[in-house]
Amino acid sequence: QVQLQESGPDLILPSQTLSLTCNVSGDSITTSDSHWTWVRQPPGKGLEWIGYISYHGVTNIRPSLKSRTSIRRDTSKNQFFLQLSTVTPEDTAMYWCSSQVGWFMEYWGQGTQVTVSS
Repeated sequence: QVQLQESGPDLILPSQTLSLTCNVSGDSITTSDSHWTWVRQPPGKGLEWIGYISYHGVTNIRPSLKSRTSIRRDTSKNQFFLQLSTVTPEDTAMYWCSSQVGWFMEYWGQGTQVTVSS
C-alpha cells in the first residue's frame, strides 16, 4: 500500500517561503510510473492542482503559480518537496501530496493546514 504524509509549518508570515515535505512509503518515487503531486484547497474554494515531479525528475507547475513554485525531491529518502515563495493570505489552504496517474489521484496524504498570517 502506498502511503504519503505531509509535514511542514502550520503558520507562516506573508512574504516568506512555504516549504512542505511529502514522505512516501510503499512505492519508489524513482521507479513508479506515477507523478508525485501537490494539491491545495483554500477556505471556501475548490481543489487547486499545484504541480508534480515525475518519477524521472521532470516537473510541471500550474502556470499561475509557476513563477514562485518549485517541486524537488530527495530520492535517497523517497521524499518530495513543495516550495512556494512570497506567500500571501490567499495561500492559506489545506495542502495535500498525492500520487497521480494521468489526471487521477490514486493516493493521498492526510493533508496539512497552512495559515498565512496578515
